[in-house]
Amino acid sequence: MILEMKVPSPGESITEVEIAAWLVKDGDYVEKDQPIAEVDSDKATLELPAEESGIITLKAEEGDTVRVGSVVCLIDLEGKKPVDGKQAAVSSEKASEKIDEKQAEKSITSSVVEKTYASGAASPAAKKILTEKGIAPSEVTGTGKDGRITKDDAVNAVPSMGTPAGGSRSSERIKLSMLRRKVAERLVAVKNETAMLTTFNEVDMKPIFDLRNDYKDAFKEKHNVGLGFMSFFTLAVVRALKLFPDVNSMLDGDYKILHNFMDISIAVSGPKGLMVPVIRNAENLSFRGVENEVKRLALRARDGQITVDEMTGGTFTITNGGVFGSMLSTPILNPPQSGILGMHNIVERPVAVKGEVVIRPIMFVALSYDHRVIDGRESVGFLVAVKEALENPVEILMDNNPKKALEL
Repeated sequence: MILEMKVPSPGESITEVEIAAWLVKDGDYVEKDQPIAEVDSDKATLELPAEESGIITLKAEEGDTVRVGSVVCLIDLEGKKPVDGKQAAVSSEKASEKIDEKQAEKSITSSVVEKTYASGAASPAAKKILTEKGIAPSEVTGTGKDGRITKDDAVNAVPSMGTPAGGSRSSERIKLSMLRRKVAERLVAVKNETAMLTTFNEVDMKPIFDLRNDYKDAFKEKHNVGLGFMSFFTLAVVRALKLFPDVNSMLDGDYKILHNFMDISIAVSGPKGLMVPVIRNAENLSFRGVENEVKRLALRARDGQITVDEMTGGTFTITNGGVFGSMLSTPILNPPQSGILGMHNIVERPVAVKGEVVIRPIMFVALSYDHRVIDGRESVGFLVAVKEALENPVEILMDNNPKKALEL
């Protein structure tokens, strides 16, 4: 019996996918639920598992774009799993063939070298002159015996204008994945279709540093998750969104849609590039809840297990370029959202505190926003509210009770 494996729907509104890579070869025996291919949609890269065990026949090539529901491979359910001994014998036979081929190739190469040893070779004196001129011997026609390059040939040689004499100049043409092409399309659309502006501020991170130093060990021991910066930023953003709800809105034609919930998208790095999973209803989460969710989503993204549903429907985004060393940037909106907060690296800088110059760990933060929806008062006020909460976390985010807020 032959089973036709069809492309399943990876999510609503997705009509086609691209075969990013086959994880098996034509004619292989596959086990049920074994990953056999990676497929790209315009939202994520997903693994395609075998529906049954048997011998597989591939019906699409890597790089092919196929519609959801179309047949991409056949599985012969009556195909028998190869015996290890036979496989070893076949492998040994193939290995022997490869060794014989290599020996034959080596013999042919040696013969060629012997016949053409002097052809195009440079004498020691000529080689020194060519090296000083930055000219490769292959660019010079030798007039000596058997084509050998003489000293006179080297002296008279002229470098090719504009042509480098050495080093690799190879290029490689690689097709972008469907996910990357969609990201590129969306980024260009954001620049062309929104009135995007960015406002900046700086945050003194010393109060958060002090809190983490005091409680991170106890927090880790009790909750089995680290007390990072994301929980502070996420809860500061939630508070600021409540104060300035327009930042949590989006445009839909002639209408503005105000959300009464905070689904915070967080940008994380995965094996296929940047992923933006969503922390649902962040307004209901504690420090522990945020940290657990960040850890869960980051691990799923890293392991390539993140789903389309987990990356759909955010109302505001936080991105942290600081983990890569970014000092300052203007983050691009994640449509259809109207705002995105960029975190950056933390650097000790001299700042004025109560009339004195002191050294403090400072982070620059940036808010990019759609000026069609959000006015300057809201954007600046939002970022100031985030700054206030981060510089006064005990009072503003913990209600003056850190142990209770951290559930210790």
